[in-house]
Amino acid sequence: MEILRKIEKYREEEENLRWEGTFGEYLEIVKEQPWVAQSAHSRVYNMIKDAGIEEEKGKKKYSFFGSQLFGLEEPLERLVEEYFHPAAKRLDVRKRILLLMGPVSGGKSTLVTILKRGLEAYSLTDRGAIYAIKGCPMHEDPLHLIPHHLRKDFYDEYGIRIEGNLSPLNMMRLEKEYGGRIEDVRIERIFFSEDKRTGIGTFSPSDPKSQDIADLTGSIDFSTIAEYGSESDPRAYRFDGELNKANRGMMEFQEMLKCDEKFLWHLLSLTQEGNFKAGRFALISADELIVAHTNETEYRSFISNKKNEALHSRIIVMPIPYNLKVSDEEKIYDKMIRESDVGDVHIAPHTLKVASMFTILTRLKEPKKGDIDLVKKMRLYDGESVEGYNSADVAELKKEYQDEGMSGIDPRYVINRISSTIIRKNIQTINALDVLRSLKEGLDQHPSITQEQRERYLNFISVARKEYDDIAKKEVQKAFVYSYEESAKTLMENYLDNVEAYCNKAKLRDPLTGEEINPDEKLMRSIEEQIGISENAKKAFREEILIRISAYARKGKRFDYNSHDRLREAIQKKLFADLKDVVKITTSTKTPDETQLKKVNEVVARLIDEHGYNSTSANELLRYVGSLLNR
Repeated sequence: MEILRKIEKYREEEENLRWEGTFGEYLEIVKEQPWVAQSAHSRVYNMIKDAGIEEEKGKKKYSFFGSQLFGLEEPLERLVEEYFHPAAKRLDVRKRILLLMGPVSGGKSTLVTILKRGLEAYSLTDRGAIYAIKGCPMHEDPLHLIPHHLRKDFYDEYGIRIEGNLSPLNMMRLEKEYGGRIEDVRIERIFFSEDKRTGIGTFSPSDPKSQDIADLTGSIDFSTIAEYGSESDPRAYRFDGELNKANRGMMEFQEMLKCDEKFLWHLLSLTQEGNFKAGRFALISADELIVAHTNETEYRSFISNKKNEALHSRIIVMPIPYNLKVSDEEKIYDKMIRESDVGDVHIAPHTLKVASMFTILTRLKEPKKGDIDLVKKMRLYDGESVEGYNSADVAELKKEYQDEGMSGIDPRYVINRISSTIIRKNIQTINALDVLRSLKEGLDQHPSITQEQRERYLNFISVARKEYDDIAKKEVQKAFVYSYEESAKTLMENYLDNVEAYCNKAKLRDPLTGEEINPDEKLMRSIEEQIGISENAKKAFREEILIRISAYARKGKRFDYNSHDRLREAIQKKLFADLKDVVKITTSTKTPDETQLKKVNEVVARLIDEHGYNSTSANELLRYVGSLLNR
């Protein structure tokens, strides 16, 4: 079977990566590949960097996070550049607990999981290779074997700083098993695995009264005390707490702020000093990234408690807000649906977009500038062009509220409502109206919204419905236009001829009579009015078009239908306006004649072939648009 062959191949590849040798042989590897001795923070940063970084409009996009997280480019850039990068350079920021703070279902846990899975995969590569003292339950860094008085010499020769002390267990093993001969100590390559508790740990708090600190730092093995004679013998201790096992990698601290204080102080010592106390031993060195996550309410409660001031100063808080882009929200829903058992259900085009519009509107805050509304703000955030606004306006809008995106409807609620629609109706096709209806019904049962919020959200459902009405009409009208592209191009060429004559104060020649005629002002205005070009602004708009044509000509390019977004929109709207009556009659007739029926069938076929509908959703769309046009 194919799957078994793949399992066998993976096992063989991992086996081929295994290495074991003496400390002396390990130093040869360090000389050739100094990155094997990097710190945990450096390893995480290099893992992200090695996956690739793209820069677009001054913003960095990290391939490492790939198709897992959407709409979090800015928080991720802040996380990488303000935490991981300086921590990798051994700056003081590495001595802080990383706390991801944000609303529920905002991507915090997903982000941590991506880092964990990434480290597991990275440890199998040459650049991410990790070596440890063989037989050590904490996979200790072999360089801890170098005595303190020789570490400066080691740095001069290898260029690598050594931090941390040899653990009590390995100190005893060095004397008893190797007779103090450091060069003979066995070293092995290790591979991170959360399942095998190697280099990756997860700590989840339970009842503060019953949870033992041993879950973090390990415990005495009472069955061996008789053999070794003392509780302070490291061989009688189980180094199996999460801090022990996560050494060299990372530990996720779930719901950290709900923990008892004694757990938090261990973290404080580890992050600040690079060590923690366990049993009756000297401080134990550990090199690991501590990542915690919480919501805003718990965080505010935590910092308001004066007792937590010392710990608070040792925490770097990274806000992880909800996504605020409609297009990225669509990707989130699409991903969640594909991962579910309803992935085979046909979701009509624009369904997820309309649901996303509603969700994003609930997360946005009212602009302080009176000349812009939430819908325009939503479009600007999504990268759409809105007349009268530019990228500088978007930057200003984002500065108005530091906490924008920290509240609103979460993605899980929307997916739950979509799932409810599919299961309850037992249908294989859903459209935007089905989902909006379900979102509206679900607000009554939503556990955490007030009556005031409910009224506001109901209004957003109405706004999303209006947006869908416009989309639906455009979709049907576009499908009704026979040879749509040809018609649009012909209309545009006609418009451009008239614009050129107008700007050059020239006349046109009638193709039939050959006589000279003035530019067709009525035609030009009928197109320009579609996108709100006023009488006073028409000259500037026409000159802008002519300048664009000249610029294309200089570069040896041809100005075509897609060369100017606003002109394309105007041409489309003009064609749609001319077709409106035809669409209205055809879609609303209950007993269409043969010609109308043929036209409807052509439109349905075009919606299926070119726009992604199936037969059911295409016919539903036609009926709905017919009802809209007849209102």
